[in-house]
Amino acid sequence: MTAARSVLVLTHTFDPTADYVVAELNRREVPVFRCDVADFPESLSAGAELSGATWSGQLRTAQRTLDLDDVAGIYYRRPTAFELHPEMSEPERIWAASQARLGFGGLLAAVEPWLNHPHQIGLAEYKPVQLRAAARCGLHVPRTLVTNDPKQARRFVEELGEVVSKPFTSRGVSDAEGYRIPYARKVTAEQCDDENIARTMHMFQQWAPKQYEVRLTVVDDEFFAARIDAATAGAVEDWRTDYAALSYSVIETPNFVRSRVRSLLDLLGLRFGALDFVVAPDGEWSFLECNPNGQWAWIEDETGMPIAAALADALEGKRKTLDRQ
Repeated sequence: MTAARSVLVLTHTFDPTADYVVAELNRREVPVFRCDVADFPESLSAGAELSGATWSGQLRTAQRTLDLDDVAGIYYRRPTAFELHPEMSEPERIWAASQARLGFGGLLAAVEPWLNHPHQIGLAEYKPVQLRAAARCGLHVPRTLVTNDPKQARRFVEELGEVVSKPFTSRGVSDAEGYRIPYARKVTAEQCDDENIARTMHMFQQWAPKQYEVRLTVVDDEFFAARIDAATAGAVEDWRTDYAALSYSVIETPNFVRSRVRSLLDLLGLRFGALDFVVAPDGEWSFLECNPNGQWAWIEDETGMPIAAALADALEGKRKTLDRQ
């Protein structure tokens, strides 16, 4: 029997979502090499030589070795920044970090196949890019404005009536009051006079009437659609504000949505995506966003859909490896 090829998992130490995939791969007795980018170069070393058109070499820790030409798949989750030697001066650290990014990072970027490639993740995380791509692929996208001009924002709200302000990132803000996550919220025209709008870019989007929402997780050609119903006003506005008020059910993805989502992921070069939709009372699906590195473990817990198994299949190479690298 041929030995299973290894899967490389790049993430930080505490990542419950990655744990689901690692556990599934362990159950299948697939070798897993899990590390964090932060481990390089202090506890993770790398060396490779270009042989023909392939980089042949190894990643090594004190306990394990990974042959780069024996990698079945790479799962890019949430790795953290390089942790360089503490005795280095600040100029040395800046230079060494650049060397590490372009050398170590470049070596990994040249290995395949990825799920997803970090360069494609970086591109897809730009909301203006993914919204335009979704519209090009035929998905309905609510009218959207990005601006740092309070007057333009006010005119947009006055014209459309119901508008939500949305952050470009899910990262929170730490201040004297603690850690806070900026959620989507409805705004009035008067609130758009806030001088803070001028201090950075903001996104405003026409409110989409909701019957329910859908978190659609896609792994290659597998679609896992979870209907999300919210029982409180806050959760209706942004379901992340009140998970206790949510109920879940498994639904089918309509063919017209499936084909357009497939085109969207192809256009963005993604094999995995966690997409959010609003379904209106008349049944229209409105695209809100695609997270190229989104959370899905809680959806599997709530619905029983085998997302971890689909990811393990893809990383093992059991599913079609699509040419989107």
